[in-house]
Amino acid sequence: MQTREEALNKLERSRFRSSFHLKDADIAYIDEKGWDTIEKHARDFVRERLAPAYPEKDGKQTPMKGHPVFLAQHACACCCRGCLEKWYKVEQGRPLSEVQQEKIVRLLMAWIQRDYNRRKMSSPRIIKP
Repeated sequence: MQTREEALNKLERSRFRSSFHLKDADIAYIDEKGWDTIEKHARDFVRERLAPAYPEKDGKQTPMKGHPVFLAQHACACCCRGCLEKWYKVEQGRPLSEVQQEKIVRLLMAWIQRDYNRRKMSSPRIIKP
C-alpha cells in the first residue's frame, strides 16, 4: 500500500494528472472560506458523488473547474469510479467504505495544500481578500 506522499509523487509523473493546478480564483476561495470549509466540501463531494456503488453520471460527475476540490479530484484520479479502479484498484459496483472515503479526502486535501503552498510561494501577486 502506497503512502499519500508516494501517491502524490506518482500522480505528478502523469502528464494529464500533473496538468491540474489551482487558479487564482481557487486560491482566493480557499483564503476566503478557510481550510475547514474546503475539507467539509471534499467530504460532501466524495460522499455524494463518488461513494455510491453506482454514482449518478459516473465518469462525468466531477466538473473540470469551479472548486478547488474538483481540480484535486482530477489531479488525484479520484474523479470517478473508473479512475479509482485504474489508479487505486478500488472495485467498481461497491459503495466506498468510511475508511476509503477518509483516505480519498486526506489525499485530496494533501494535493490542495501542496498546490496552494507552491502557488503562494511562486506567485506573490496572489492577494488575500
